[in-house]
Amino acid sequence: MKHFDDQLTETQADQFGRASAALLSQGAQSLPAGIKDRLHAARMKALSVRKTEKVFAHKPVFASTAGSWNSGSNGMWDTLGWVAPLAVLVFGLIAIAQWQDDSRINDIAEVDAALLSDDVPPDAYADSGFLAFLKNGPLSDSGDSATDSVQSK
Repeated sequence: MKHFDDQLTETQADQFGRASAALLSQGAQSLPAGIKDRLHAARMKALSVRKTEKVFAHKPVFASTAGSWNSGSNGMWDTLGWVAPLAVLVFGLIAIAQWQDDSRINDIAEVDAALLSDDVPPDAYADSGFLAFLKNGPLSDSGDSATDSVQSK
């Protein structure tokens, strides 16, 4: 006699399940129609309330002739998986280029504003030390001597 702690092997469990299903099928044949209808309704209700079970399946992955890996499905999510990062990269590069252009335009505007406000003499554009003048600033002491030396030429 087996105890409850003993476990059935897979083969024994399959045999028990088949025998139980056969006995239940035979017994269901002799039931009155009203009971069969109620059992059928109860089964349908139980199946409708049952939670769906998640099944994990492995997709086969094949190497194509181009050397890339292909899972055999070309769904929208597969395409979106590589298009989205590419789009982010392109928009990022466009934003960086725009930012650099704006920075360059602002630098040119500062030089023009300094030239128009007489902080930078027009001859300073030809002077090799013009960049040093801009880095030091128009109001520093070295800027005044640089301006004097440029005007004396």
